Amino acid sequence: MAEPPSAWRDLRRFTAARVGLGRSGNGLPTRVHLAFQAAHALARDAVHAPLDTDALARDLAGLGLAVSSVRSRAPDRATYLLRPDLGRAGNADDLAALPREGGTALMVGDGLSATAVQRHAVPLLASALPLLGEAAPRRAVIATGARVALGDALGEVLGAELVIVLIGERPGLSAPDSLGAYITWAPRPGRTDAERNCISNIRPGGLGFAEAAATLAWLVAEMRRRRLSGVALKDERPAAPSLPG
Repeated sequence: MAEPPSAWRDLRRFTAARVGLGRSGNGLPTRVHLAFQAAHALARDAVHAPLDTDALARDLAGLGLAVSSVRSRAPDRATYLLRPDLGRAGNADDLAALPREGGTALMVGDGLSATAVQRHAVPLLASALPLLGEAAPRRAVIATGARVALGDALGEVLGAELVIVLIGERPGLSAPDSLGAYITWAPRPGRTDAERNCISNIRPGGLGFAEAAATLAWLVAEMRRRRLSGVALKDERPAAPSLPG
């Protein structure tokens, strides 16, 4: 088996990307091929795994949040994957049962990785809620079969000034459990992705909970001050000082 050059081995210390894998004849080494297959299986499992809504509800209630639930209009997982439009619309009866509370709405949705939501939504909120102060949501709405835009319909029904959507992102071969946070000012159906802000790759191996929570709190504060979100709102916080050495 041909070993990769030392430069590739050094680079692998700083990235989870598959670089400098070496070769065996005309193909990859067996261990590398098996690792790829395992990562692919984890990504597929993350897409298809159901969200344990009961466990999530208990954990969210443990943070002091009231908990409700909604379903999208996608009747099953296969339809959800084939019809993104149904994941953007809520079940009418479920939406009608939500109280009109105003303030900040919070949707915790399975998205394309229930694994990410199950593992990371509650730790992120534990870090973020104290930083949000008076803008902290009082209720978490667990959404199944959800796409990001379902939060717009949910926020409108709740009469919210803004909505925070925590949702599982599309799994990658090095990150099957990446959580995304999407924040939209004045949510209503028809909002575009250009009208929301995104914090991506929230997980211990990506953007840590403390940094993601700080970014989320800053964006919410600026949205409330400027009354806008999306491409018009950039993260203008001063860069953290570089560590010596």
